[in-house]
Amino acid sequence: MAKRRKVSNPLALAVMAELGAEPMHPYEMGRRLKEHGKDRNIKYNRSSLYMVVEQLRKAGFVAEQETVRDTQRPERTVYALTPEGQTELLDWMREWIAEPQEEYPAFGVALCLLVVLPTEEAAELLGRRLEALDARIDASRAQLHKAAGMDVHPMFVIEEEYALALLEAERRYTENLIGRIGEPEFNRTLREFMRSLE
Repeated sequence: MAKRRKVSNPLALAVMAELGAEPMHPYEMGRRLKEHGKDRNIKYNRSSLYMVVEQLRKAGFVAEQETVRDTQRPERTVYALTPEGQTELLDWMREWIAEPQEEYPAFGVALCLLVVLPTEEAAELLGRRLEALDARIDASRAQLHKAAGMDVHPMFVIEEEYALALLEAERRYTENLIGRIGEPEFNRTLREFMRSLE
């Protein structure tokens, strides 16, 4: 069972990981998250990043290290990970890697309610989803190919490999579902089942 955490936003985990590398200003954290492609897995904007840093500070996981004054820019506060933050980071990572978490993706919600659409329309929409999945799969493969060409260590693209595996699995499932929806027997038994509920 997932632990109850003082700060539970996934962005907080990413912030602590960045600060585990070195102390930095929130603007620099955001730049690095984007530069390393982490923004594809962790949803955030500038204000949410600053809010999470403040939550981590109040929880004692990060601390102000220094305030940098630059004539070109407003003053910037540099944050560092505290020993408590390092413990929290490692504990949280171990939990999320070892224990599957309950997630509620939009497609899963749509599938559990798919019966509200006529089967012909559902099949057509799923066909459009297949096209979109193909485009995303191609883009993901291209990104992994580019990383391999740049001799990027595989450990730094594992989230992209995982994303590709999920896309490919979803594509297989969606293609299979379209085939099932198109079968006359599937539609006949669905109509009979729906009539039994009336």
